[in-house]
Amino acid sequence: MEDKATTRTKSRYNRIAPVYDLMEVFIERFAFRPWRERLWSQVNGNRILEVGVGTGKNLPHYPRGIQITAVDLSDKMLKRARRRVQELDIEVDLCLMDAQRLALPDAALDAAVATFVFCSVPDPVLGLKELARVVKPGGQIILLEHMRAGHPILGRIMDWLNPLVVRVMGANINRRTVENVRKAGLPPQEVEDLSSAGIVKLIVSEAR
Repeated sequence: MEDKATTRTKSRYNRIAPVYDLMEVFIERFAFRPWRERLWSQVNGNRILEVGVGTGKNLPHYPRGIQITAVDLSDKMLKRARRRVQELDIEVDLCLMDAQRLALPDAALDAAVATFVFCSVPDPVLGLKELARVVKPGGQIILLEHMRAGHPILGRIMDWLNPLVVRVMGANINRRTVENVRKAGLPPQEVEDLSSAGIVKLIVSEAR
């Protein structure tokens, strides 16, 4: 049974699903898309999980010829992802699933990927532990995430704005995701800053 925070998160993303792509059209084209390509170029293995597939923005970057399961909490976001799958004519297993409670067996996958997801998962450490559970030991966990700036003034501004942004967009802009990855028992092998002030990072870890 879902807790209240998870239900609220699902409701927010169901609400914005029809306009989600439009809301991010410019930043997607000029920043997010190249970062997505960079992430997917590093993914290895034949059985891959994408958590938080959303409307399917990563679908064009999927490696061909491998088995990919893509999950999301929002049924309305998944509906749009299914349309994109048909347009691209690719093979992917789309499932309605909570990142905090993945209905997948232990050590079943070679890698797990998430892009701009753990800003929204109500309990991010629990969700990250789930990734560690379903990926086989030695398998990749690769995240592209925005997070709280390290700069003291900018970080405080993000803290102040966060309640409004969460209400409108569903995403927390002040998450400390690198710290959360460590708390989940996934010490990062690589953390790369992709933006100024260290707000967007590419994080590569290994399941144990």
